[in-house]
Amino acid sequence: MTLVHLFPGQGAHRQGMGRELFPRYPHLVRRADALLGYSIEELCLDAPADKLADTRYTQCSLYVVGALGYLDLVRESGEVPDVVAGHSLGEFVALFAAGAYDFLTGLEVVRHRAEAMAKAGPGAMAAVIGLSEEQVRDVLAAHPEVDIANLNAPAQIVVSGAEDAVRDASRTLGTHAEAVIPLRVSGAFHSRHMAAAAEEFGRVLDRHRLAPLRIPVVANTTARPHTDDRLAGELKRQLTSPVRWTDSVRYLLELPAPHLREVGPGQVLTGLIEKIRDTAPVGAER
Repeated sequence: MTLVHLFPGQGAHRQGMGRELFPRYPHLVRRADALLGYSIEELCLDAPADKLADTRYTQCSLYVVGALGYLDLVRESGEVPDVVAGHSLGEFVALFAAGAYDFLTGLEVVRHRAEAMAKAGPGAMAAVIGLSEEQVRDVLAAHPEVDIANLNAPAQIVVSGAEDAVRDASRTLGTHAEAVIPLRVSGAFHSRHMAAAAEEFGRVLDRHRLAPLRIPVVANTTARPHTDDRLAGELKRQLTSPVRWTDSVRYLLELPAPHLREVGPGQVLTGLIEKIRDTAPVGAER
């Protein structure tokens, strides 16, 4: 069996997440609070929904809850995963699990990432249900200012761009798709609008030494395992490139007897995995 741990990103956050974890790891919670300058527990349990949805807070909270959830699962099960992967922000939790950095260094990296992305300014994203990637690209030919941001499942594609552009594209997409759902996000993530943020984040990564990975981490940008020599560059590119989640899961399903387990709040990735399994290539493990 190949044990795979998967970590969700923005969209999985919810009030109350981490409630059972914070009392179990008070020393890590205190260190997180000292770095951030606020209580991560209060943010996750008591903050208004709009504050928790602000990417400056969403990313940090998901990283902390994901990392603590991973530590707790390994402690309880005694099993270390053979492979890890994460969706967008979740990739940084996967890198913590793989030993790229310690808990606090990872949180510092994520905080800088969140701040850089927030400074990129407002934007919008929408999930397109019922169209393939090719069909979405055909429609977006008439809306060239909108990018594909997430390839979440064969018929679930997320588009990203300026608010007006995404609104216009959503109207057109809505005449073809089963549904077009605006997402509650504060920016045009994984699009060209994150170019300045990617440059700033790249400079942050240059100041940190990323340790050799002890566990393979499947990259959002390539849907294949990261290599140590290209890790920083791919993490920078992740901000402007689509999250290739469908291809990532298909790669994982081709591993020997894969057992995929979502670690973190909610079951967003579990639902996507089922959709991808249903259309997995012949010969893939199910």
